[in-house]
Amino acid sequence: MSVEAASVPLTALAWASGSSTCPNNFKLISTTFDGSNANFGKGFGMKSSYYLCCSSKPQGSVITDIQFVSEKESLPSGFYYIAEFLEPRASVSKKKRLCVKSVSFNTADVAVLDVQLTAKSKVILPHYTCIGDMNGFVLWCKKGRVRPLPKPRSINLDMRELSLEKGEAEPQSPAHNSSAASRPIHPNKLSKRRSTLEIKEGVYDTGNIYSISAMDGVPFALHPKFDCQPNGNVPLVNLNNIQIKSITDIENEYNYSFTVEKTAADRPQFRSALQSLEA
Repeated sequence: MSVEAASVPLTALAWASGSSTCPNNFKLISTTFDGSNANFGKGFGMKSSYYLCCSSKPQGSVITDIQFVSEKESLPSGFYYIAEFLEPRASVSKKKRLCVKSVSFNTADVAVLDVQLTAKSKVILPHYTCIGDMNGFVLWCKKGRVRPLPKPRSINLDMRELSLEKGEAEPQSPAHNSSAASRPIHPNKLSKRRSTLEIKEGVYDTGNIYSISAMDGVPFALHPKFDCQPNGNVPLVNLNNIQIKSITDIENEYNYSFTVEKTAADRPQFRSALQSLEA
């Protein structure tokens, strides 16, 4: 047996003694998912019968949450006890009561789409949330979005016609696109700019036009002065004038005695200025 959820959100839940007291706009849940009688009034010392019923009739609000509340618990904020359509002198057990929360359809994002009952706690309904148990029955609910997610904005035709260079192909008609989709794309037909961007995808983000560098696409070439072909004449460098110096020669060539600095340091004016700075 498969679980089929309603395509519209539930707007109300209620108790009814049977099909005779169930309102026309409500659906009576007379049997559980596993085929048992869904009478909550069965049991020792209980003479009246009552069943759960649900409605999807539009009334401006939808059910967004369901809870069981015991007689010792207070009613949660925003919740209310479901209505009762019972025969005279019939009553619903107050040890555990069913309450729901409703909000306006225009403000609801997620709502309850369907409820199911099972007579055995070992039965698990896929895609349903367990609400709790009452009088030997387990209540399950399935939630979903009230309205579909907004579709992604399509790219404007004018934006698709923009080209980064003249060599890129222009947009074709739908018939041409459908026939071209079956043909393979050869790499040699890609533009040079696109090939360069794909190779440098670690540096430039090809999905953002503002991340393209100003030097992107500019070919690299050496100045003709330094462009030496393998078969051309390579100028010879005269190495005869190179002199190899030893460490001693280098030290003697760049030796400096610091005589000027020492003479300036020995002057009284310099010493008084230095002492004032140290003070």
